[in-house]
Amino acid sequence: MPKTRIELDCGNLSPFISGRDFASIFSEVKRAHELLIDRTGEGGASLGWLDLPDDTPDELIRDIENCAGEIRETSEVLVVIGIGGSYLGSRAALEFCRPEGLKVVFAGINLDADYLQDVLDGLKGRDVCVNVISKSGATLEPAAAFRVIYNYMKKRYSSRQLKKRIICTTDRQKGTLKKIADSEGFRKFFIPQDVEGRFSVLTPVGLLPQAASGIDIRELLRGGSDMKDLCSALDLEKNISYRYAAARQLLYRKGKNIEILSGFNPCLYYLAEWWRQLFAESEGKQGKGIFPASCVLTTDLHSIGQMIQEGARNLFETFMAVEKPKREIKVPAMDKNIDGLDYIKGKGFSFINNQARVGTRKAHMDGGVPNMSIKIADRSAYSLGSLFFFFEKAVAISAYIQGVNPFNQPGVEAYKKNMFELLGRENTKP
Repeated sequence: MPKTRIELDCGNLSPFISGRDFASIFSEVKRAHELLIDRTGEGGASLGWLDLPDDTPDELIRDIENCAGEIRETSEVLVVIGIGGSYLGSRAALEFCRPEGLKVVFAGINLDADYLQDVLDGLKGRDVCVNVISKSGATLEPAAAFRVIYNYMKKRYSSRQLKKRIICTTDRQKGTLKKIADSEGFRKFFIPQDVEGRFSVLTPVGLLPQAASGIDIRELLRGGSDMKDLCSALDLEKNISYRYAAARQLLYRKGKNIEILSGFNPCLYYLAEWWRQLFAESEGKQGKGIFPASCVLTTDLHSIGQMIQEGARNLFETFMAVEKPKREIKVPAMDKNIDGLDYIKGKGFSFINNQARVGTRKAHMDGGVPNMSIKIADRSAYSLGSLFFFFEKAVAISAYIQGVNPFNQPGVEAYKKNMFELLGRENTKP
């Protein structure tokens, strides 16, 4: 069995949930495990993500790597157009790994004119490629942004050049975006039919932008594959995904209906954004669900720290921290110790940050906030792939324990229905 670079520490749960509590929920974990592995639970047709780390064809990986290489050779900027699961995983990866080289910007993530104009302004004088991502092609935010950016690209490049500079990631068989790609001769990558958007980070949806940015997608998939092996056993001690899922549901039953994912490194900000969508869309149904919130520490200890420490006791916390930063800075000496900081002289910021994390965990536990801690070895693609699969497996088990389908999102359509009526879509459908 491979050695994981992700560790889960549940030590600060002991005052709130016991070994007996874990034993009591084991039969439900077992049932959720069977529904998932046998693919007999609700949403069983959307379990392709389980196979991605091991079964992504090498030919597809090579095609993605070749396309990514061409993007880097011909362009200075890649515009990724997509919303929700079509962009959050890639943005999380870019912030986490922070590769050097090609600039990647995101459009179609909102309907704000200023944001889109800022994107366009940033393209001036630079060669550009575009990756538009949508299974249907009908989601308004990316579809509208693509119209604008496609118009911009047509003014800059010939039809022949556009066929290489615009890449569509979409459904293999149907949808508006596929029709556009076929009609205009754009390059295409396909989203597997059995993978929902929020689970698509290890499909071409996430792999192409990450590869274009310089991230080693083979290492990303290897990390996911090793985590898949480590999280295959029906054992709450060895299987950290299952232990995390079980702990969440036990705390939920004790009235803790808000989870705060607290990252102690700014590079975790968009990973937490990806996590929020993954858990909110998977669990928030039928009047049930743990509300996923997030913050970046120590920054947010100076804003919402008071609420966490002494507010309503309806929340629990999961800390995340990178154990080994890419770089280190040590606190230098100062003449006469005029600022009184000689007690940290010569110490690295990562050491100080870790002591802040340990102190915060204890303070919040003493304040009545149960907490767990996820330790991430480093900022490598391998560690990130492990983390992606850890959370995907955990949310599937957690949602099945809760009694909801982890793989649909019927409530997302409510605002769209009202918006389309207000915009008069009935009369303008393609």
